[in-house]
Amino acid sequence: QVQLVESGGGLVQPGGSLRLSCVVSGLFQFRLYDLSWYRQAPGKERELVASISSGGLRTNYADVVEGRFTASRDDVKTSVYLQMNSLKPEDTAVYYCQATYFPLEYRGQGTQVSVSS
Repeated sequence: QVQLVESGGGLVQPGGSLRLSCVVSGLFQFRLYDLSWYRQAPGKERELVASISSGGLRTNYADVVEGRFTASRDDVKTSVYLQMNSLKPEDTAVYYCQATYFPLEYRGQGTQVSVSS
């Protein structure tokens, strides 16, 4: 059974930082999967925040987080991370990690990130 478990969310003041982690288990050949972070705020559609390719050679970021967020992966620990700096109130959302190896796609349950003073 494939499981993706996110952690590291919480309440942080504007300008602060958080590091999200997503541990993946039960996934055969984890290293072949592209990994992504999505988020969904109340009343809004889910949006892609960051992605990191198989092998970690390519990363892509949404314009609104470019320069503030950094995605990374550890294929030995079958984990993916999202370092979030200079957080803004508009970053408040539930953050999900996703593993994709077309046509296979798996997603975690999410972790809440709240940015407020």
